[in-house]
Amino acid sequence: MTGSASAPRGAAVALADFEKLARAVLPDDVWDFVAGGSGAETTLAANRAALDSIAVYPRVLPGGPAEAAVELFGTPATMPVAIAPMAYQRLLHPDGELAMAAAAAAVGVPLAVSTLSSVALEDVAKSGAELWFQLYWVRDRELLVRLVERAEAAGCRALMVTVDLPVMGRRLRDVRNTFYLPPEVIAANLADGAVSAAHQAGAGRSAVAAHTADMIGPALGWADLEWLLARTGLPLVLKGILDPDDAWQAVSLGAAGIVVSNHGGRQFDGAPASVDALPAVVEAVAGACPVLLDSGIRGGTDALRALALGASGVLVGRPLLWALAAGGAAGVTEALELLRLELTDALTLAGCRTPAAAGRLRTGRQPAGRTEGRR
Repeated sequence: MTGSASAPRGAAVALADFEKLARAVLPDDVWDFVAGGSGAETTLAANRAALDSIAVYPRVLPGGPAEAAVELFGTPATMPVAIAPMAYQRLLHPDGELAMAAAAAAVGVPLAVSTLSSVALEDVAKSGAELWFQLYWVRDRELLVRLVERAEAAGCRALMVTVDLPVMGRRLRDVRNTFYLPPEVIAANLADGAVSAAHQAGAGRSAVAAHTADMIGPALGWADLEWLLARTGLPLVLKGILDPDDAWQAVSLGAAGIVVSNHGGRQFDGAPASVDALPAVVEAVAGACPVLLDSGIRGGTDALRALALGASGVLVGRPLLWALAAGGAAGVTEALELLRLELTDALTLAGCRTPAAAGRLRTGRQPAGRTEGRR
């Protein structure tokens, strides 16, 4: 079930190329687990279509070369990019999150470690990468407190709470595949990580969804986040916000950042494309905290589009899982370096010397039928 073979190195000339390389080495059920969305996958498709439709008006004569380095939530980064939190990475390569972290450290971008990481947080931290910890609101409050304490002890720079998963979206590819985890892939940060419902196959269901339902309940509310803010000194970033009213409430609560995200099209099918929700959230926040964009980023031009619409940076997910499957740590490092090249080129061609300058670019919409698509 897990991916282990390697695709030929040097075959990628763009970040998007890793998708085809991964498809050649991954089993069908693992491919579907990563590639799929919820329901009819309407929102999954909308993420890509919306990004392709955005035109950016370049400026000229900026007076010097572009420099992509920034700081995100107090974390230095060589570009306005962080690696999105993604579960069970050992499904794609035996080194899993260790390889992802090694690449993050090599290139100099933050890595958000998932609650459902298949490598324990403390082991990921040994990589020297700058880490954020993504927190699911688990039912067991004592376990929740321990996870926060472990994030603090591991030196994580921020706590990223996922707020768009009261229940797991119904991912039909996984149901049809009766998807379950092999025994060597565990939720290493959880007390029951060695054995769980995620490993128990059952006809007509996703075992991963069953385990998530056991672990996470729909009770998370704003008062819980207030409690968490009082409990930790880490900056609190809320991931999964699409409505500007929720964004303003998050700022009023004291959130240090917002991630505009529809969970990569894997939660509410019918939600807008994340990039379409971005401008209203940026306006509502009014500069009170950084806003990142997640869902659908496939290259440097996409990152520039997000910056032009007011984002401080982006999270990148699936393309880096494809790179992990294709080449382990070396594959992810190559992918991140390609992304940095693509983004630096996009900034230069758009007449921006810094990522912040991209926020002053004008944007519009490509005529219907004239979007660039993926190359």
